[in-house]
Amino acid sequence: MSGLVSGFLMSESVVGSVAVIAVIAFAVHRELKRAGWADGERRKAVWAVAALLTAWFVVALVPSRAGFYHTGQLPTIQFGLLGPAAAVLVLFWSWPFLRRVVDAVSQQWIVGVQFYRVLGVIFLVLYAIGQLPGVFALPAGLGDMAVGLAAPAVGLAYMRSPREKAGRLRVWNLLGLLDLVVAVTTGFLTSPSRFQLLALDKPNELISAFPLVMIPVFLVPLSVLLHFASLWKLRRAAEVQRGAAAVTLPVG
Repeated sequence: MSGLVSGFLMSESVVGSVAVIAVIAFAVHRELKRAGWADGERRKAVWAVAALLTAWFVVALVPSRAGFYHTGQLPTIQFGLLGPAAAVLVLFWSWPFLRRVVDAVSQQWIVGVQFYRVLGVIFLVLYAIGQLPGVFALPAGLGDMAVGLAAPAVGLAYMRSPREKAGRLRVWNLLGLLDLVVAVTTGFLTSPSRFQLLALDKPNELISAFPLVMIPVFLVPLSVLLHFASLWKLRRAAEVQRGAAAVTLPVG
């Protein structure tokens, strides 16, 4: 692989991940300030979110750099994909402060930040130069780009008309999750292991190698959690609307 391609992969996977962390921390700061949180509590929230994401990034980076996920017949990438995401979900449900933070951040930011999914163009570039099999690169790359390009518009439309656009936002979230399921499944089935069923003539070597592996072990589970956060907020908004409608119903 050329030095130019290696540098491009590093920028897309590692530098891109750091940039996403910075944008999320900025969004939390901005939204909590808009929500009227006191300075001390707002700083605590921003530092907590930044520390959580940074720790997750390091946990993904160290084994990736050491080649832990780039193994032989027994795949290990599922540990990086599922383990940290499950830990964050447990933390979310067990730490009320984190739920308050997510509740205070608007859908516009939770959805719009996934514009970073356009980084999926890297899969198309690598396919074009013969480094990735098309059965993985085409659905993963095109799907990610479509979801990422739509994210800012969907988030803004919902903020302008929450009741009217709730269905559109729900569909976007489900399509975004479906895209990730397709990408993970085709990535798993095209990677060299005893479970490889696709692209037998051109195994998907790069997806489990550093730095590209940072996408499935950090950005993909982060995207899953952002989709779940958005769907959770949609459910809470629907519950509030039903409660308000019940209070205003005429008696008798």
